[in-house]
Amino acid sequence: MAASLRFGCQGIVRSFVAGLRGRGRQGAFRLLHATERQWGTPSVQVCMPALSPTMEEGNIVKWLKREGEAVNAGDALCEIETDKAVVTMESSDDGILAKIMVQEGSRNVRLGSLIALMVDEGQDWTQVEIPSVQSSPPSTTTTMSTADVSTPPQKGPAQPGKLGVRISPAARHILDTHGIDPKIVVPSGPRGIITKEDALRVVSQQGDTGPRVVQPTPAIQPEKVAPVTPQRPAPPAVGLQRPSDPPISIPGKPLAPGTFTEIPTSNIRKVIAKRLTESKSTIPHAYATTDCDLGAVLKLRKELAKDNIKVSVNDFIIKATAVTLKQMPEVNVTWNGEGPSRLESIDISIAVATDRGLITPIIKQASSKGIQEIADSAKVLAQKARNGKLLPEEYQGGSFSISNLGMFGITGFSAVINPPQACILAVGRSRMELVMAEDDEGNPELSKKELMNVTLSSDGRLVDDDLASMFLERFRANLENPMNCALL
Repeated sequence: MAASLRFGCQGIVRSFVAGLRGRGRQGAFRLLHATERQWGTPSVQVCMPALSPTMEEGNIVKWLKREGEAVNAGDALCEIETDKAVVTMESSDDGILAKIMVQEGSRNVRLGSLIALMVDEGQDWTQVEIPSVQSSPPSTTTTMSTADVSTPPQKGPAQPGKLGVRISPAARHILDTHGIDPKIVVPSGPRGIITKEDALRVVSQQGDTGPRVVQPTPAIQPEKVAPVTPQRPAPPAVGLQRPSDPPISIPGKPLAPGTFTEIPTSNIRKVIAKRLTESKSTIPHAYATTDCDLGAVLKLRKELAKDNIKVSVNDFIIKATAVTLKQMPEVNVTWNGEGPSRLESIDISIAVATDRGLITPIIKQASSKGIQEIADSAKVLAQKARNGKLLPEEYQGGSFSISNLGMFGITGFSAVINPPQACILAVGRSRMELVMAEDDEGNPELSKKELMNVTLSSDGRLVDDDLASMFLERFRANLENPMNCALL
């Protein structure tokens, strides 16, 4: 029986070889090549990761690997702009980068979206198997509607010579406003989508900056119908008359009345808007203000400068805040949704203004650091924040925030609490004032003092007015007596 099975298999092989000979060498190659292309090389999907706790979408800033390039675990794949900073995404597998699904400059890529495909080493990356169904295709630099790529097109009259016009919302708005037929626009977007730039190019070629009323194509009417009264064209927008939907301004042309210009929004700016709205609408803010005398701090700062120790007034403020929190641990708390949670470590978040928005890097264990160590840490973190190179652990968390606008000439202001923290200290600029004081003999006299305004914004659920007043009083005492409270 085994011999029969062996001879039967050999017969099948001979028949297959004879068939290949009948087809010829070229026909056999086409058959094998078609089979390889049909199945393709199995791939490993690379999806958009969550690089911060509050991240919901990200922007692809730059790809650091090219298609066909070998990748080892730990290698940098691409740079992703999160809601906090630009973070380098590292590969978790070895292999070859076969296909980049989302190009550089793509914005608002949702978490879990497919951004690249990898294959194992030794496999043909040019024949990578591309998944037929992709989840949440991201929008690129030109805004694309989710319905344009993920949902079937709505029923309507078919375009001649096309399977249907794919058009982004911004482009549709421009074409509708200027009365341009989408069929005359040449698409340049991915998968034949008409982009905003395509629409603006056609509008610029026609030399039309104002809206026009597009009369709908009349349907075939029965023989006996009432006459249709022709509609009057809308008058041009002059003076204060503007269309209800203002058109977008055209690059390279003078701004027309009623137009607007779109401003791209970074992920950081979106998250700032979301968190500030959440903070003001869910946290009962209470405010307390006081003045601090900077005489002792400025004198000590000059003495340290003689020893080549360069520190700023803001460094003393950070240290004084950390010392005060150590003395009053009931203020070093956060809101967990149901009640307060006392924090064991004192981590001070400092607000840094960047081109992409405000970000708060953290000086950890600030109460146990000296003034010079705090100064060095603050400089490094501020520079990394401006360059967008902060690591997630350098801006996530924090127990207390400080926002200093004194260098911008702001006398005093009230800051918005950074949830889930309980407080934020707003620091204004210093000013010289004449203050009535007493001399050594107890006689009244006028003296000059350099005062600084500070305002504490506190969460009324965690820090009541009495506790906030006590905290400010203790903070002022520590700042005005830097040698006594061991700020060094």
